[in-house]
Amino acid sequence: MKTLVKILGAVAVTALVTACGPDMKTINSASERAEADATKAEASANAAEAAANQAATAAQQAETAASGAEDAVRRANDAVSRLEAAFSTSVTK
Repeated sequence: MKTLVKILGAVAVTALVTACGPDMKTINSASERAEADATKAEASANAAEAAANQAATAAQQAETAASGAEDAVRRANDAVSRLEAAFSTSVTK
């Protein structure tokens, strides 16, 4: 009886190992692919974050340049106004 239980136990363990063998390979393969995909996704996220930071810096520089351009336009308009005023005073004299 004990021998029969041992033999049945050995057969059951062997059947379990045989049945799970290919599935474990599939599971391990899927796990490795998932890990590789996660690594790629993390690298893509880091690249996207770096691009966003560069875009923010470029936007700030553009805003500074636009502000400088607005000041230049204001100064040019003031100069034109002064020239017009000087011309009109010289013509009316």
